[in-house]
Amino acid sequence: MRRLFTVLAAAVLLLTACAPGEGDASASAPTSSAGVEQSAQGTCIFTDSLGNTVELEQPPKRVAALLGSYAETWLLAGGEVAAVTQDAYDERGLELPEDTVNLGANQQPDLEALLAAEPDLVLLTPDLDGQMGLKDSLAAAGIPAAWFKVETFDDYLNMLKICTDLTGRSDLYQKNGLDIQSGIDAAIASVPEGEDPTVLLLRAYSSGVRAKNSDNIAGAMLKDLGAVNIADSNSGLLEDLQMESILAADPEFIFVTTMGASQEAALKSLDELLHSDPAWQTLTAVKEGRVEVLPKDLFHYKPNARWGESYQMLAELMYGSGETA
Repeated sequence: MRRLFTVLAAAVLLLTACAPGEGDASASAPTSSAGVEQSAQGTCIFTDSLGNTVELEQPPKRVAALLGSYAETWLLAGGEVAAVTQDAYDERGLELPEDTVNLGANQQPDLEALLAAEPDLVLLTPDLDGQMGLKDSLAAAGIPAAWFKVETFDDYLNMLKICTDLTGRSDLYQKNGLDIQSGIDAAIASVPEGEDPTVLLLRAYSSGVRAKNSDNIAGAMLKDLGAVNIADSNSGLLEDLQMESILAADPEFIFVTTMGASQEAALKSLDELLHSDPAWQTLTAVKEGRVEVLPKDLFHYKPNARWGESYQMLAELMYGSGETA
């Protein structure tokens, strides 16, 4: 009798975890959030960002996350992680159990430690060659792997939907996803009609500064909020900060994100750039004090449950609005 009860309980758990819960309200969820489906055989099936079909015999219990932000997303979905990369501690400040396996740098995770952790699902990014290089080894070991590319809030929402379907926590999809979406929609709706401020988006490193278009976290949010990124129409700026082109566009705002271990070194590169040519000081954004260094945790790292804060900050900087309450 006890064995029968255990089998039935496991079956109920599988049905609950793989199927969308009562709180998923499909009318309010974006159509791109396909989530997890249950096959006729009772397995969990979903599609990752690379278009791969991932099939799990049961909801995962030992998840390895090879980005700190993905570890946080799985936790926000109500799951637990068995293995993480060092950035989960350094960048996310996650407090994890002592037996959580540390896989080292996310650029080149320790494959031996990963296999020894015996994960039943690995969350990876296709943006790092060192993680893409693990594909064949994981497949040979029979370990399911899902690749997620998260550059926009919709990307985050799609990943969260899959994760909460796997954990059976539709309430957390509502709390950490759809509720945040409502705040973002409010921030976008607060943008004054007819205002399309021009912006130059820069990314500062210890080794220099480059212009960025709208294909990144900060750029996508600026575009959503009505800003016109001058690098979107002048791809040459992505290769070289052409002063003549920047002067001609005369952006109303200059936004800066930083990358690398040393924020101080990145800001030094920015300062050197702004003083490398007197022409920088003639730009409207510089003269009127509208050069903004954006917080790394909201605009370079994936904001996850804090996307609303990121949108609100940009809306306030550009329009003096953006309240998401």
